[in-house]
Amino acid sequence: MYLIGLTGGIAAGKSTVAEYWQKLGALHIDADQIAREVVAKGTDGLEELTKVFGSQILDGEGNLNREKLGAIIFSNATDRAKLEAVVHPRVKAKTLALLDAMPSDAVVVYNVPLLVEAKVDYPFDKVVTVEAPREKQVERLVKHRSLTPEQAIARIDSQASPALRANAADVILNSNQELSLLIKDAELLWNQIKREANAKFSA
Repeated sequence: MYLIGLTGGIAAGKSTVAEYWQKLGALHIDADQIAREVVAKGTDGLEELTKVFGSQILDGEGNLNREKLGAIIFSNATDRAKLEAVVHPRVKAKTLALLDAMPSDAVVVYNVPLLVEAKVDYPFDKVVTVEAPREKQVERLVKHRSLTPEQAIARIDSQASPALRANAADVILNSNQELSLLIKDAELLWNQIKREANAKFSA
């Protein structure tokens, strides 16, 4: 397959690019979705999290209360590391199983916000990061996710810096522009990816 690692800061526009590439024919694996699945009710992941953080992170029905967990981990790097120790290995195992099941002639987008932080080292053919200025990220998080500016900043600061993501990436897409222009840039990059993928498949 041709494997793309798609990353970027929170609220920078990764999902917009991933959804557009899906429309153009890419297969999509969403690390955030997998991270939710591995700590769903009844999983050993949620059981392990409860041992680490206590039953305070559960709601009345025994599901993970993400708001309560977020209040803990986004203000404390040590607690965040404990969460990652539970979640990251499970996400990796499930992702590798999904990749193994993909068609050999597929272009696959692995949408992974924590590519740098989780040291994701899959055999990517291209790594792309979508970036926006910090103030734009805060604005989007406050508007679309109902966070306070302080909560938004805590989430941004919990991630790798734009410079670290840029160092890990082959291409940087700028989302500090009109949506139509971001889509245009994504389309141009997709056309390049398709050419590279076709060359790889025919080699």
